[in-house]
Amino acid sequence: MVLKKIKAMLIDIDGTLFSGKLVLPGMVAFLNFLDSHAIKYLILTNNSTKTPEFYLDKIRSHGGEINLENILTCSTVTADYLKSNFKGKKVYVIGETGIFQALSDEGFQIITDFSEQADFVVVGGDHYLTYEKLKFGCLHLRNGARLIGTNPDVVSPSEEGLIPECGTNIAALEASSGQKAIVIGKPNRLMFDWGLKLLGMDASETAMIGDRLETDILGGKQAGLHTILIETGVDTIASTIEKNIYPDLVVKDLFELISKWNSQL
Repeated sequence: MVLKKIKAMLIDIDGTLFSGKLVLPGMVAFLNFLDSHAIKYLILTNNSTKTPEFYLDKIRSHGGEINLENILTCSTVTADYLKSNFKGKKVYVIGETGIFQALSDEGFQIITDFSEQADFVVVGGDHYLTYEKLKFGCLHLRNGARLIGTNPDVVSPSEEGLIPECGTNIAALEASSGQKAIVIGKPNRLMFDWGLKLLGMDASETAMIGDRLETDILGGKQAGLHTILIETGVDTIASTIEKNIYPDLVVKDLFELISKWNSQL
């Protein structure tokens, strides 16, 4: 991979910059490297539980000098997709602050139970998932609501290891309702195309870096981007053979990527 031709980056968060609350090796150095070489970047996350403001504060608290416009979440893209493509404003949500805020900002009415019918059931990651939440979601879906998922990730990296994520919640509702979800986050091309539009860059001069082959790498390849797998999260170089998904470059951490990039400059 010819790194010196890359003019912009799309960067995953969980498993790439952080593992839960733990900052991963080279995060600040990598962001500084991009800034010093005038390489545009957008942090692109499938985590729907947090707001862009949360990530801004989190990265800044660890020394990363970024701005709010450097962050795009699947919650933001999901809310815009619903507003642009469907009629209806009433939404039953399984998730946390990130998706609730994104939907509210776009004018959606949040339904909290089954006392009135929702137009959509929107599912994100939820560390406080209960049977009652799944029950209400199932009832809305069986009564005509459309099932929307913020992202397909079935697990997420944490300090304890891999834990259930949004895809697990979607699977439960698909099984109980008989309905197939429309899933917005990576690898859906919507995320990548929106990112490129915000950056004002072409896919041929942009690279996606992330730790998941099925989302970061496959989605990036489908969108025409260069792809870099980092081995600090879910997948490793061994996974590429198992899953038959091959990035353009594999690095063990961000320090190795900086070193390889500097060697080409």
